[in-house]
Amino acid sequence: MATAPSISYSITIRLEVPSGGSAVSELTTTVERTGGIVTALDVTASGAEALRIDLTCAASDTDHAALIVSALEAISDVKVEKVSDRTFLMHLGGVIETATKHPLRNRDDLSMIYTPGVARICMAIAADKEDARRLTVKRNSVAVVSDGSAVLGLGNIGPHAAMPVMEGKAALFKGFADIDAWPICLDTQDVDQIVETVAAISPGFAGINLEDISAPRCFEIEARLRERLDIPVFHDDQHGTAVVVLAALRNALLVVGKDIGSARIVLAGAGAAGTAVLKVLMHAGVKHVVVCDVAGVVHEGREGLDESLQWIADNTNADKLTGTLRDVLPGADVFIGVSAPNLLNAEDVESMADDSIVFALANPDPEIDPAIAREHARVVATGRSDYPNQINNVLAFPGIFRGLLDAQSHGIGMDILLAAADAIAGSVSADELNANYIVPSVFHADVHKRVAAAVRKAAEAADGKHH
Repeated sequence: MATAPSISYSITIRLEVPSGGSAVSELTTTVERTGGIVTALDVTASGAEALRIDLTCAASDTDHAALIVSALEAISDVKVEKVSDRTFLMHLGGVIETATKHPLRNRDDLSMIYTPGVARICMAIAADKEDARRLTVKRNSVAVVSDGSAVLGLGNIGPHAAMPVMEGKAALFKGFADIDAWPICLDTQDVDQIVETVAAISPGFAGINLEDISAPRCFEIEARLRERLDIPVFHDDQHGTAVVVLAALRNALLVVGKDIGSARIVLAGAGAAGTAVLKVLMHAGVKHVVVCDVAGVVHEGREGLDESLQWIADNTNADKLTGTLRDVLPGADVFIGVSAPNLLNAEDVESMADDSIVFALANPDPEIDPAIAREHARVVATGRSDYPNQINNVLAFPGIFRGLLDAQSHGIGMDILLAAADAIAGSVSADELNANYIVPSVFHADVHKRVAAAVRKAAEAADGKHH
């Protein structure tokens, strides 16, 4: 699939051109002829002989950006002075910072913010550690923890290379839910060491967001931390994805007039995301589901199943189907892919039931080209931002944590995830709902507040049961 020009590969090229002649008009034409998109052209200095122009354009990738620059250099009388990658510029020195809530103007401020006044705050917390939520940054803080083992679609690139993603995540927490989140990248991929380290730093946080940790290790890490800590632990790659998939599925089924309990679902992918999607959907009432992984259909008689796959075999595929993804797709109402690119073709989607639903969520290249899927499926969703119906975790995690923090929650259960999914689905009104709009935009005015309110209510109800 040819990649369209994207703002994430946006460059600004500083050029010097003669003030007369046709060079200026050639700039835009040249960029467009090489497949780029001009997004801005600014004259930053003007003289009798020459103009200095900053030309900003979107490319498809770094090679394409270099091709655009070469084409501009080839225009006679045009001099390329400097090329800046706007994404790299945005990440210079990182994308987040801390700030103080009170100015340090004089000795009084110093004595209250720090010593001797702070000693009284310390003693209050020593007497009751729950006061840390009231009297420290803990109240509004989440740790975004990764070991760099499964970063975006990039794989095991390690903790240093994972930092920009965790910083970006922290920026999203702040921007969408006003939560102070801290990127913590651990230089270990040992399960015991990760659990011990996160437990050791947990006093400073009101929640833990695990991020980009590979399966199956992520299951054990999350389970052990949930058991050990008195704050919510949430693996976004699992549960953030699952929440948004459920929200999208609820609305997609409304569009096609089918029921969640009777819909036949085929799920491709049994890793972290796939397993979480499966468990959330089953909790929400899905009854007929077949799961496939790289080795084909997961079923009871299959050899070499690990603990997670054995659970799937025991709890799905009631008809004991075997074979490949392609074998079990005919007649299915819903396909959900959280797996690998280009697994399906047009004939596969055509073989599904009438008014079918296809969620091809592998990123950046989905299980099937959405344009091809749309020829036969009634509703199509992807993980990409350049098609309608983007299944994006950003719809879920900011509001989920805002609600958990506001409830001062000590954990996170399935009812909270379902409440979040219902709030996302409900953010699309009956008047708005159609095949190309089953989930709201991440910039929807109310979605994060709705999710936070629903999660807070569910968390307070859950904590009420436990106390």
